[in-house]
Amino acid sequence: MLYYLFDYFDSLNIPGAGLFDYISFRAGMALITSLIVSMLFGKKIIGLLQKQQIGETVRDLGLEGQLQKAGTPTMGGIIILSAILIPTLLFAKLHNVYVITMLLATIWLGAIGFLDDYIKVFKKNKEGLAGRFKIVGQVGVGIIVGSILYFHPDIQVHKNVPADYQLKQGEEFVTKMHIDDEASRDTKWIVTDDMTTTIPFIKNNEFNYNWLISDRAGTFGWILFIPVVIFIVIAVSNGANMTDGLDGLATGTSAIIGIALAILAYVSSNVRFADYLDVMYIPFAEELVIFISAFVGACIGFLWYNSFPAQVFMGDTGSLALGGIIAVFAISIRKELLIPILCGVFLIENLSVIMQVGWFKYTKKKYGEGRRIFRMAPLHHHYQKLGLHEAKIVSRFWIVGIILAVITIVTLKVR
Repeated sequence: MLYYLFDYFDSLNIPGAGLFDYISFRAGMALITSLIVSMLFGKKIIGLLQKQQIGETVRDLGLEGQLQKAGTPTMGGIIILSAILIPTLLFAKLHNVYVITMLLATIWLGAIGFLDDYIKVFKKNKEGLAGRFKIVGQVGVGIIVGSILYFHPDIQVHKNVPADYQLKQGEEFVTKMHIDDEASRDTKWIVTDDMTTTIPFIKNNEFNYNWLISDRAGTFGWILFIPVVIFIVIAVSNGANMTDGLDGLATGTSAIIGIALAILAYVSSNVRFADYLDVMYIPFAEELVIFISAFVGACIGFLWYNSFPAQVFMGDTGSLALGGIIAVFAISIRKELLIPILCGVFLIENLSVIMQVGWFKYTKKKYGEGRRIFRMAPLHHHYQKLGLHEAKIVSRFWIVGIILAVITIVTLKVR
């Protein structure tokens, strides 16, 4: 909203109003505002949660320090969501299709998580929202997001091509374009509406979903693309939910992932950097940098209260939203195939549960007694059982997350 106000001031030649034209300035303001919202107003929200006796119910799993967490305020994801939404509404261009998509996904997934927490806390039902209803909600987000990203006319990818590139005749889905920019005046680009995305370690780092169904014109690519979006949203949001088992683990890991996504979004939406790095240029995606800056600020601000020993838990209100935001954001900037690397911590947490349950069922059927691969799943609980302190486990997971984020960024040039 402030963007439009200062744009009007700029038209009146009011000094300083032009600052809002710069992505870096608005991103910085979004980051600072999200920190203020999460840290200052977060304390008041925590007090309100305590007053309403909205505390965590803890099952005794035999983990060190676990029972001391009983009664800690939960549903703190409200703090994270507020710290994301308020700066985005203030500093982003609200008519931008990418911003609208991210706001929709954030509110939708946050509502699913809030409903789950509400049932657990107020209805005293430890199971919360039935799993099938969570899946239905996540599928709904996937369908809407996938449809927007596939069919909306503002969703385009500009691919840099060599000067001697010859466009083949008859390919209606490709047109030739020159960008009126001093840094890329001599650069030739092709504008494509098909679903080209980034894939690591492959020549040109590009992959097109339409290739899998031999749909050269991209007419029916949505048949494959939308299910892929649904799968990614479900996998990453549930991975974040699984990771939210130790103080600060999911929050810190999400912040690290958010910083990497901010870098990827900035270089992909800036024609100079896209040209220099020889990566896909995504018009209008620069507004996503505002959103992800608010996301990072919200995570860091919430970590102030969520780090060991936690004064508040995010609950499913936060964890489902964080994972879903990361998934939708990565898809929006065509980096979803980098998720297994970037979100490696979420992935291994998910896999540890799948492996544990699968192996237990298999051995019980074969030997009559279930056996385990890990002492406890998800993986972070395995290390707790080995005697490692909670804070040490979290810090080491963060280090792994940083390494994976660096590797993800480096893959832009590994071909």
